[in-house]
Amino acid sequence: MSISRERPPFVADERTQLVGWLDMQRAIVQWKCEGLSEEDAYRPVLPTSPLMTMAGLVSHLRWTEHGWFEVLFLGRSADGNPQFDESVENADMRIEGVPLARLLDEYERQCRISNEIVAAHSLDDVGKHPDYRSAAGNLRWMLIHMVEETARHAGHLDTIRELIDGEKGYY
Repeated sequence: MSISRERPPFVADERTQLVGWLDMQRAIVQWKCEGLSEEDAYRPVLPTSPLMTMAGLVSHLRWTEHGWFEVLFLGRSADGNPQFDESVENADMRIEGVPLARLLDEYERQCRISNEIVAAHSLDDVGKHPDYRSAAGNLRWMLIHMVEETARHAGHLDTIRELIDGEKGYY
């Protein structure tokens, strides 16, 4: 991923700072997966959370980006996004047989789409999907939530990676 793992500037406009923090966390997600074998990408290391693997979390984050920015904010269809499939718990993390490289490419592509959406709208614009309560948030709220969501899972990835092969580091 070509996005920098550096923090955004100390003094900048709100959008630059919000997207900067989110991009840094997204880049950390990519970095945590560098050099992993396919076996390790799918290796469960948390006994009570067998789907929380490196690959499972990347898939989850990809679909979370889609859900918040395309579905809830723009009001597009949720069809195809496994997070909206109530018949299968954690469907977005059930990605057996999908190569990690493909998951990372899809995540990077989804992050670019999200950034295009953010760039084209006011931070005060409110989500448009009529069927989901969370669409009532404005773009600013959704960006802050995505920083929180991505950073939380980057921490999970950091821990999982250390348990897999001892690799560690913040950025």
